[in-house]
Amino acid sequence: MTTGPAGERVRRIVHVDMDAFYASVEQRDNPELRGRPVAVGGIQRGVVAAASYEARRYGVRSAMPSMRAMRLCPELVFVKPRFDVYRAVSQQVRAIFAEYTPLVEPLSLDEAYLDLTDHLAGRTATRIAQEIRARIRQATGLTASAGVSYNKFLAKLASDQRKPDGLFVIPPEAGAAFVQGLPIGRFHGIGPATAARMQAHGILTGADLARQSLEFLTARFGKSGSYYWHIARGIDTREVKPNRIRKSIGAENTYFEDLRDLAAAHEALAELADKVWRHAASAARRGRTVTLKVKYGDFRQITRARSLPRAVESRDEMLEMARDLLAPVFADPHGVRLLGITLSGLEEARQDEPPRQLGLFDQA
Repeated sequence: MTTGPAGERVRRIVHVDMDAFYASVEQRDNPELRGRPVAVGGIQRGVVAAASYEARRYGVRSAMPSMRAMRLCPELVFVKPRFDVYRAVSQQVRAIFAEYTPLVEPLSLDEAYLDLTDHLAGRTATRIAQEIRARIRQATGLTASAGVSYNKFLAKLASDQRKPDGLFVIPPEAGAAFVQGLPIGRFHGIGPATAARMQAHGILTGADLARQSLEFLTARFGKSGSYYWHIARGIDTREVKPNRIRKSIGAENTYFEDLRDLAAAHEALAELADKVWRHAASAARRGRTVTLKVKYGDFRQITRARSLPRAVESRDEMLEMARDLLAPVFADPHGVRLLGITLSGLEEARQDEPPRQLGLFDQA
């Protein structure tokens, strides 16, 4: 029996990621948009929910303010999101996954992990990934990229390697070396704020990360230190969980300079609200409770929450709730080091009334 870096049985994990999903659906359904830079979202007061590859060549990215995207790409075409259509396509894709394995863990409408370890039926995981991509194209007219490896962390990295419409395999014997050759900003689970903290310690690549002791990483990054130590060695023992129930959706950011101005804090909350609502819309979830997390310059931390008897209806309503929670706790002589917003009490969005992506997609 083949074993992986941690001595465990080698699994066959595939991560499938639809290419520029929302924008690709719009280009598929409207021939006039094909080959043109497209952004799903709204121009006025909005942000980009998804960008076509033609738009990405200009630097346009999801979660970018729409006006900035327009400055980068004056020819950018904005279209309103159609979440009912995106969900229908996602269901088509998931039906294909289910024909190969019951162990499917969706992350959002456009990506999922598949555990094929006990469901190969005489084939390789790479061959099955090729079949799945071909069937997705045949059924939906869209392309998907896939990564194949022995754990979730590496499979997700692999699916990004040859986008769009690509397939990449990281075998067990190459896992650690592959990770150590990458910049830490590529690692799932290391966001910009954490990457900046690591860079301050001279940790720029996976190799730099692998040179750190478990004690060093735990002392500086808390419970996450163990995760970072393991992934730097290509180790990830997380299972693919088909019945994964997400209890909350959140985002937070640590600031290089403590926030002392309420207007700046409001702007920071708006960026967090954009991210949370985008993820909620992508997962077709809505929530009733908004929780604000505040960490002050002296590392004291508080949370404040407010619940509604119904689901929060828009990004703007969620942001207003977060700002109301911040107002009485903002003033502090030490300033604010970190802000976070979490949406919980989740429920599935109604099919006849999809969640409004970021609440800002009313075009003029």
